[in-house]
Amino acid sequence: MSDIIRIGVDTSKSVFQLHGVDAAELPVLRKKLRRRDMLAFFRRLPATKVGMEACGGTHYWARELTALGHEVKLLPPQHVKPYVRAARMTGTMPMRSARQ
Repeated sequence: MSDIIRIGVDTSKSVFQLHGVDAAELPVLRKKLRRRDMLAFFRRLPATKVGMEACGGTHYWARELTALGHEVKLLPPQHVKPYVRAARMTGTMPMRSARQ
């Protein structure tokens, strides 16, 4: 998993959806994680950029992932909304919103 340069995280109450891309912007990770498995998964990864929609719960996860060495970007909900609609149609989570 060392070729992952960016991970998008779609948060929910108990299951998180992860989508990671490599330097060529090709998907290399699609994974569902339970809340209890989230930190263990990110501990095993080298430091990378992580994008999440800003909401109450993601501030906690941003602090935890930053403590592990990851660079977390919290995105305003209005910037994430167009990708949510696209994800429902295709079953994937585009990463354009998490770019710098």
